[in-house]
Amino acid sequence: MNQSVFHKYILSILFNMKLKNIILIGALFVFCKPQLYGDTNNNLIGNRFLTLNTVIRVNQIEVSRNKNLGADERDMNTPNKVIKFRNAVEAGFPGAKITWALSWLALHDTTPQYLKIRKLIVRYHYKYGDEITFIPGGYFANVYNTTEQVNQDLHDGLAKVSEIVGNGYRPLSVVAGFLSAKNQEYLAEKEGIHVCQGNIWSQYDIDNQDGDGSVCYPYYPSKEHFCKPAQGTDDFIDCVNLDGWTVDFLAARRAGFADGFNSRMGVGPIETIGKYGMKIGLEEILHATSIHFDRGFKLNGFAWVTNCWELSLPLSGLTQWLSEIKKRWPNVKFITQGEFGLIWRKHYKNNDFNYRFEEKGSGIGGSDLDKEIHWYMNKKFRLAILSDLKKNSPKMIIDFTYYGLKSKEPESGNNTRNWSFMGYINQKQTRSQDKPIHITDLSKKTKLMIKQYYPSLYNQ
Repeated sequence: MNQSVFHKYILSILFNMKLKNIILIGALFVFCKPQLYGDTNNNLIGNRFLTLNTVIRVNQIEVSRNKNLGADERDMNTPNKVIKFRNAVEAGFPGAKITWALSWLALHDTTPQYLKIRKLIVRYHYKYGDEITFIPGGYFANVYNTTEQVNQDLHDGLAKVSEIVGNGYRPLSVVAGFLSAKNQEYLAEKEGIHVCQGNIWSQYDIDNQDGDGSVCYPYYPSKEHFCKPAQGTDDFIDCVNLDGWTVDFLAARRAGFADGFNSRMGVGPIETIGKYGMKIGLEEILHATSIHFDRGFKLNGFAWVTNCWELSLPLSGLTQWLSEIKKRWPNVKFITQGEFGLIWRKHYKNNDFNYRFEEKGSGIGGSDLDKEIHWYMNKKFRLAILSDLKKNSPKMIIDFTYYGLKSKEPESGNNTRNWSFMGYINQKQTRSQDKPIHITDLSKKTKLMIKQYYPSLYNQ
């Protein structure tokens, strides 16, 4: 229940009660306030955050308002499924707040099924504080639509969300899969929305759009390219760009299904539970989670895990994953993606972040048991170093993406799938120049730049 609704509820009771009962209600109000209003500690540093969004569509990929690709999802997106999904979240992590993203057709479909779905999620907004927002297209809006059309869809879609929820509601964020820099700039400047799930970290040669090259934690995008962090005030977009879902770093260094593995494996259910079954799949999901909530938390001072569990997917494992998170990391803040993005925005006024991640493989799928990967990410570059734990071989750089390079996004709406920002060496190894190199093989200028951020890498 949100604050305004709660206040109205309390006032209606007070007008009909005696003084002694008013005192009782006041005591209960004070006692229950932290639970009703959520934890008042909204600092970024010192906290672990979990965000979960779910997408409700009519068709798998709604290319435009009246054109679709892929399967019809009506049988998979039902009111009963919505109820089961929300109950599964609450059972695993009581008090969680999630983000519901509705496609254009899901917002406008007039059948009894979708009318009831919309009423249900509005009820969950007022009951739990869930966020309700819009997803343009089906993750890949810029591939099929012009920049101007995506802007219009964002404007009209967000207006429809406000109309459905009522009481002047406005979402804090948008879910988009991938969203171009120009559209994120529009969101910030014209729609007043400063958080967007606008990149899917490391995605290449899988699904309908490529977008490798970005930072996996929040950043302000450049006006040149949504995968590139803004380098200064001239190319700064005041829209916190969020990853789509947390992946296993070792699996993600591959392109698509290279070596017979799924490069998107991490916390998502398709690549884990769907591929390996409940026991092993959940083990990998928790492995990907712990990369951030354990070692990542120590390295960065905060941690963030995010997931998109589409409503059309099976629910097996959702409650178990969330309950295990609650058990292992009881102080995790499970909030909406918009709330998390604004907490990050409050802490970082520009791209002065400096992220580090370390992972030893789980031995499941592409998470090689004999490998260890170290990632370093800041606004100037991202750097990945891979080690072989069994061989006495040197550590090798498998990715060096320098963000000082000029870049330009493809033209929106021309069906071009490759929207990646490729650096000098890219982890996917799809180009001849992407062969791993030793850390000493970089130029002197590059070594000096890296040393400014990570002195321990160049002690000589």
